[in-house]
Amino acid sequence: MNPIRLMLADDHQMLREGLRRSMVEEGFDVVGEAQDGVEAVRLADELLPDVILMDVSMPHCDGVEACRQVKSHGNESRVVMLTMHADKEVLTNAIRAGASGYLVKDCSTSEIADAVRMAAGGETVLSPQLAKSMLEEVRRLDQKARTEEERMVTKREEEVLQLIADGCSTPEVAERLYISQKTVKNHLASIYQKLDARDRTQAVLQAVRMGIVHLH
Repeated sequence: MNPIRLMLADDHQMLREGLRRSMVEEGFDVVGEAQDGVEAVRLADELLPDVILMDVSMPHCDGVEACRQVKSHGNESRVVMLTMHADKEVLTNAIRAGASGYLVKDCSTSEIADAVRMAAGGETVLSPQLAKSMLEEVRRLDQKARTEEERMVTKREEEVLQLIADGCSTPEVAERLYISQKTVKNHLASIYQKLDARDRTQAVLQAVRMGIVHLH
């Protein structure tokens, strides 16, 4: 079985040299090295490595943009990003750019080697501390989405609100929408809860502020 062809992209020469020695010892074929993002994109197109270990912070073109360009060229090389800091925003951008992995530089040589092997095998790799923080972020966003969904006014409630804003009484709203007065009252109760309003006036004012209804 042929060794995994690996390319390194980092603007620090000492780090590149240390990484090269370590990766060769781990059995990888290090086919090239780039010292900035522009060179990384050019070499990736020329060498077509299996995996690229790409530093996030590089001059001329950062690692995330270099990854995006490599992928936009149809290059099937797998890109594993290396960074000094566990930055969730950079991680999100890197994943959107097509990166297959994201490692913080304080991880061990064996962790980097495992990540390269996993990436070459088609898996996605995350540093443990990043995986934990991303999981927490996903849970937070899910909770936020659920809360927003619960607060979302339905189409029918919008119609009720607009008629109330136009000055209609409960019987008039029921007549216009062909529903019972009890149903109108149920809609209003739901609206008050979602808009955190005590009465019709507050509900209408809040709905106007949110752009849900318009005063004529």
